[in-house]
Amino acid sequence: QVQLVESGGGLVQPGGSLRLSCAASGFTFSTYWMYWVRQASGKGLEWISGIHAGGVSTIYADSVKGRFTISRDNAKNMMYLQMNSLKPDDTAVYYCNARKLRVGGYLDYWGQGTQVTVSS
Repeated sequence: QVQLVESGGGLVQPGGSLRLSCAASGFTFSTYWMYWVRQASGKGLEWISGIHAGGVSTIYADSVKGRFTISRDNAKNMMYLQMNSLKPDDTAVYYCNARKLRVGGYLDYWGQGTQVTVSS
């Protein structure tokens, strides 16, 4: 059974930091690109960061570049998002996504999300 479980969300003041974690199980984690995707209330999904299956490259949306750092530990089937200099606009539900290109299209797995609220 495939599972992606996010944790680490919460309430933080502007300028603060949080570290999100994503625990994966039920699939070969080390062969999937992993992503963090967020959704603010009343808005659509926003992809914010991705990391290569082997961890050799990372990509970021402009909105988080220089503030957020994605990482993974394939030995532990874990992915992380270090979020610094948080802004109220970062308030959203954060999801982890596992994606693999296969014949016929992409295979996607999703977690249930963790709420991040940035407010004074």
